[in-house]
Amino acid sequence: MKENNRFDSLELRAELLENLALIDYHKMTLIQEKSLPLILGGKDVVARAKTGSGKTAAFGLGALNSINPGVSRVQALVLCPTRELATQVTSEIRRLAKKIPNVRVLSLCGGSPLGPQIASLERGAHIVVGTPGRTLKHLEKNTLKLQALTTLVLDEADRMLDMGFSEEIDVLLDYVPRRRQTLLFSATYPEAIEQMSARIQHKPSFVDVTELEMPAEIEHHWVPVKRENRTQELLAALECWGGTLNMVFCNTKRECAEIAEVLNDAGIPALAIHGDLEQFERTKTLIQFANQSVSVLVATDVAARGLDIGKVDVVFNYELPGQPEVYVHRTGRTGRAGRTGRAISLVTEHESRSLVAIQDHLPGMQIEKSEPTKVSGKSELLLSSMGTIEINGGRRDKLRPGDLLGAVTASGEIPGSAVGKIDVLETKTFIAIDKRNVSRVVEILNASPIKGKPFRARSLHGAGRRPTPWEVASHSSSKGKLKRNRGLFGGVRHGA
Repeated sequence: MKENNRFDSLELRAELLENLALIDYHKMTLIQEKSLPLILGGKDVVARAKTGSGKTAAFGLGALNSINPGVSRVQALVLCPTRELATQVTSEIRRLAKKIPNVRVLSLCGGSPLGPQIASLERGAHIVVGTPGRTLKHLEKNTLKLQALTTLVLDEADRMLDMGFSEEIDVLLDYVPRRRQTLLFSATYPEAIEQMSARIQHKPSFVDVTELEMPAEIEHHWVPVKRENRTQELLAALECWGGTLNMVFCNTKRECAEIAEVLNDAGIPALAIHGDLEQFERTKTLIQFANQSVSVLVATDVAARGLDIGKVDVVFNYELPGQPEVYVHRTGRTGRAGRTGRAISLVTEHESRSLVAIQDHLPGMQIEKSEPTKVSGKSELLLSSMGTIEINGGRRDKLRPGDLLGAVTASGEIPGSAVGKIDVLETKTFIAIDKRNVSRVVEILNASPIKGKPFRARSLHGAGRRPTPWEVASHSSSKGKLKRNRGLFGGVRHGA
């Protein structure tokens, strides 16, 4: 007798079950177990679950199960609040669809040129994942047609409403067939979601697993600081509590960029993600963080919305956010998938009211006052062991991860264990390589054709390198911008 929380207990098409076994998906998460039978039964569903709970597989499997690969028309549309989330959802659905022949999953996001997207739509797509603005633009240009649509998904619907996409969604719905299945996935269930459900769904079933999900195990600490020494205290906190992957939240784009620069000058590999970055730069930044080429991602709240990076060890609040809900959203980046996490907030006297408001908002959680202390070996933990190589070819050139792995290891000089995550995008590929081998792998790739075709490779290695003594000395005589020379390897004051 099959357990009812196993995927093979569901009426899924054989190709999906075969692929789920190959990617080691056997038992369903709570949200999958509660929502998938309803979705597969064709019902409209409102599902509430925390970020990182497995919701993408829930609606992705539902959409893929009803797809007719022989009809090259858009049959499912997934709307996401951010480009990053749309990219992640696209990648996951493609992974789930791997054993279904000829299924095309297309991402439509702003920040990327319209031309290639139009060309991809002309070639045909079965599932489209997009942000509301760009999806609506294609609908208005008549380059995206939804007459054959059977499934509409709004992922992180609460975030879309928070970000002001309500009007775009209303206009977009005019292009969608009335007879369809509509799925709303949300981390919260405010009144606005209830109103939206009443407006766009037909007799929906409600699934809420937030009370049943295991609460994240996160240690919360706050560090008293003065405004003028906040940056030095951040460096001290990183050295004391930092892990392999860390996120630092800032309230402004300017601070975000400056703090990333400070960390790199201090020898801590860091990259910034904020609203001024072009889409490709955002994607490249996230790839380097996820593949552990940098140990710190410095982010604004807007840029971090929708990011799904499952292994963040510590979240640092360079400044407290103005709203307690934002604190919850930030710190929820750590302690996922059963792992313990840690959140560290730097708090000035001026921010004490915000700290009290956050504590009142979370009565079951204690934010402990702490002071950073020097921890032996932490400095090395913050120095990422991987580097990233960029190649000017991708899916459009029929490249696959196996092709790249083969090209790197063919001579026997580079072991397979030196190769990390391989991300193949439409026109670019990124390979994580043990830093000791980066230069040699670039030489190998530039000298050897892949699948009979030459490609150019270049190293993105170098972010966050240890500064030379000359650089440290030169920074100390600069304008004093955030006292960059007093970083991880320059004598940070601890405690105080």
